[in-house]
Amino acid sequence: MAKITLSNLRHSYSANPSGPEDYALKSIDLDWQDGGAYALLGPSGCGKSTLLNIISGLLVPSQGRILFDGKDVTDLAPDQRNIAQVFQFPVIYDTMTVRNNLAFPLRNRGVPEAKIAERVAEIAGMLDVEDMLDTRAAHLSPDNKQKISMGRGLVRDDVNVVMFDEPLTVIDPHLKWKLRSKLKELHQRVRATMIYVTHDQTEALTFADQVVVMQDGEVVQIGTPVELFERPQHTFVGHFIGSPGMNVLPVVEESGGVRFEGHPIALEGAIAGQGGKTAIGIRPEFVTLSDAGLPARVRKVSDVGRHSVVEAMVGDTSVKAVVEGEVPLQGAPVHLAFRQDQTRLYRNDWIATEAAS
Repeated sequence: MAKITLSNLRHSYSANPSGPEDYALKSIDLDWQDGGAYALLGPSGCGKSTLLNIISGLLVPSQGRILFDGKDVTDLAPDQRNIAQVFQFPVIYDTMTVRNNLAFPLRNRGVPEAKIAERVAEIAGMLDVEDMLDTRAAHLSPDNKQKISMGRGLVRDDVNVVMFDEPLTVIDPHLKWKLRSKLKELHQRVRATMIYVTHDQTEALTFADQVVVMQDGEVVQIGTPVELFERPQHTFVGHFIGSPGMNVLPVVEESGGVRFEGHPIALEGAIAGQGGKTAIGIRPEFVTLSDAGLPARVRKVSDVGRHSVVEAMVGDTSVKAVVEGEVPLQGAPVHLAFRQDQTRLYRNDWIATEAAS
C-alpha cells in the first residue's frame, strides 16, 4: 500500500484556461496516509471524478504532481501505478464463475495457482460468498455482483490503493447498508489504502476515517465525520452534511458582535477579520424552543420518526430546530434559543470565530 501525496494540483479541460472558472480542479494539496480509509464527498460536478481519474492515471493534471510513497507517478500510465478500481457498475465476466472472476486479476499477473486458490478463498470468506464460488456470475443478484467486483479490487495484496467510484449507485436502497458495512469491515481486515468517491453523505461518513469535502473544484474541509458535523469550516460543509443541514442565517456586525433580524446573538468566541458577507451557522440540533429568546412563528412541522423538525420564521428568515417530544402547532408563536458554543460566525462562507474553550 502507499501514502498518496497530491501537490499543487490543478486541472483544466480547456487548452488555454484564462481564469479560475476554467479549472475543474482549482488548487489541491493533500496527503493520504498508507492504509487509511478516505472519502471524496461532494455534489455532481464538484471535481471528484476528475481527481480520481488523475490519481488513477487516466488524466494528466494541467499542473502539480502525484506521488505514491514519495515516488512521482504523474506521468506514469495507469497500468504502471499498481492500483485497483471499483466502478459504479460491476465489472465482472458473466460467463465466468465467481471463483474465476476473483482469480482473474491474479492469473493475469502470473501468480502461482496455489497462491491464487489461497487468496480467492480468503477474499470469498471476507465477502461471505463461499457458497457461490462455482456459480456463474450471470446468475448473481446485483448486490452480489458488486461484491464480486469489490473482491476483484481487493484480491491483489500488492496494490498501492483501491479506489471506489460511486460503487453503490446501482444497488437497491435496502441492500446498501449491508454493502457499506461489509466494505468497512473489509478495510479493517486488509488495511489497504482506500479512496471512496460519492455524493452520498451517509456512504462517506460511515466508511471513511477522513472525509474530503469538495465544492466547485476546491477542497473546503478535510476531517473526521465528527469534525465535519460539529465544526464545519465552510458554510457548504454545514449545509451539505446533516439532515437537515446547518442553519445559515445572515447577520449584521456591529460593536464587536452581530445581530440577526435585529436581535443580538451570542457567539462561540471572538470574531476574526472584518468586512465581507457575514452569516451565523448553527445546526438545528442546537436550536431549542424556550420561554425566552428570539420571537418566531411556526411555519411548518415535519415528523421524521425519531424527532420532529420545526421550521419557524424569525422576521423574514427561516430557522429549523430539531425537537423531541411535543411540538407546537403550525402558526403558533414560539421563542428560539441558540446554544452559544455551537453558534459560529462565517465571513464570505469561511468560519470566522474562535472555538469555544
